[in-house]
Amino acid sequence: MSNVDWAVMAITMISVIGYGIWKTSGSKDMNSYLLGGNEAKWWTVGLSVMATQASAITFLSTPGQAYYDGMEFIQFYFTLPIALIIICVTFIPIYYKLKVYTAYEFLENRFDYKTRGLTSFLFLIQRGLATGITIYAPAIILSAVMGWNLNLTTIFIGSIAIIYTVIGGTKAVHVTHKLQMSIILIGLFIIFGILMQYISHEYSIKDIFTIAGASDKLDIIDTKFDWDDKYNIWTCLIAAPFLFLSYFGTDQSQVQRYISGASVDHSRKGLIMNAFLKLPLQFFILFLGVLVFVFFQFNKSPIFFNSKITDQVEVSAYANEANLLQTKYDQNYESKKKAQELYVTSFKNGDALQIKSNKDALQSLLQEERDIRTEYKSIITKVDDQIETNDKDYIFINFILSYLPKGLVGLLFAMIFFAAMSSTASELNALASTTTVDIYKRIIMPNGSEKHYLLMGKVWTLFWGLVAILFASIGTLFENLIQFVNIVGSIFYGPILGIFLVAFYFKKIQGTTVFVSALLIQGLIFYLFYIDIFSFLWLNLVGGLGVILLSLLLKPFLNFTVKS
Repeated sequence: MSNVDWAVMAITMISVIGYGIWKTSGSKDMNSYLLGGNEAKWWTVGLSVMATQASAITFLSTPGQAYYDGMEFIQFYFTLPIALIIICVTFIPIYYKLKVYTAYEFLENRFDYKTRGLTSFLFLIQRGLATGITIYAPAIILSAVMGWNLNLTTIFIGSIAIIYTVIGGTKAVHVTHKLQMSIILIGLFIIFGILMQYISHEYSIKDIFTIAGASDKLDIIDTKFDWDDKYNIWTCLIAAPFLFLSYFGTDQSQVQRYISGASVDHSRKGLIMNAFLKLPLQFFILFLGVLVFVFFQFNKSPIFFNSKITDQVEVSAYANEANLLQTKYDQNYESKKKAQELYVTSFKNGDALQIKSNKDALQSLLQEERDIRTEYKSIITKVDDQIETNDKDYIFINFILSYLPKGLVGLLFAMIFFAAMSSTASELNALASTTTVDIYKRIIMPNGSEKHYLLMGKVWTLFWGLVAILFASIGTLFENLIQFVNIVGSIFYGPILGIFLVAFYFKKIQGTTVFVSALLIQGLIFYLFYIDIFSFLWLNLVGGLGVILLSLLLKPFLNFTVKS
């Protein structure tokens, strides 16, 4: 990056984070620290919920996924609005009625402490892991692209999030989320404008869609049923709602965002805002990836998007083999560019035979390009079989660094850092709340003062921040990063959701029944994930429905509650 970019990034980050600390330091009690004094308006709730989910993984991985796989990932979000409406109707009023600090407090009121403790424990495990991923994901990409030390990058991202979350608690998270999300959205629109300007020099908007369509990048719905396919329409319509219900309805990192609202009405409006905006936002981010794909049809893309890896290949014993592939790749690019021009021309002329012939030729060249990339990845594996050959997560940042003007690169790097920190801050805030309220206050120190619990909230925030940094420092890249987060969640979310659904809708089932059912189903989920018989999204459905069905079966034998 240029000196201008460094200056823009530093000024933007210092201004936003400094403002957040200045506005929110000085919490007097646990309510103000953990719930922000229940002052958040609906737009603050809405932006905070959005910022918590939209981590740096979203902005780095999603465009790369669209570059390779097109728009099909949007199917995943089709049922999100329905899940959020259910949460608005069922979950939020109960949380407010009981005036809980965490979602899991409700379970002790409904069942018993062991059920509350189990659910809290499962949350702490999965969210503790996910927080490490949230930090690690942008750190590994930024360190690889910029040549920064990975551990130092990880520590920097985690430490900044820890500092303002420890100082200001939930209110700091809300204030910084509003500013961070605003800058993120501005950055995305700037990239969109620049991409359209670049592409329109070569093609009209209609031509852009023509090329993207011929390259199978605009297909949204995949109706083929396949247990192993993560994102066909059946998986997304049947299994994904269970993930959304659990994440937004029972995950404290999201629940804490809206139970800190000024009222039930403000919390509901904040979630409804996400119901209306999340799908268009995700579509927009995916479409940015499609535009990057179209852009690289007349600006040659790298054969592999992680340049640090290609540098290793060039000085290895396999350099000659790689150079031959690079020559073949260059020839393919020139042929593909001509084929696209012919296809666009025939499409404009409306000649059906020519359209089909030219489309077949174009798709053949696109397949050849994919085959060349696959061959290159096999060379990378020969150089070092420990190197990650999935380069989807490097595509978007490669474009940012290579083609955006000075100053904007710095702003967009600030955007990436903000996305990482916003999710991390929410997760640390939630982990601290759950540990303080559900474990420390409930078991270790039940009769402490407000000042003591305020102090422990800060201590636990620091503790979980250090744990997340430690996990991030020893993590490894796992396929596409956005999928890794969903996998971690899917292993635990189903049983947690099942417990809550029993609590809400099956009034005659008691604590011991649901506790035993959840333990058995969680064990089943671990086994199903290990044998890998279907896509991880189905684990949410198996976990949620499994707890309900097993609870109904065990009800005649175990239906009692042990209050403690």
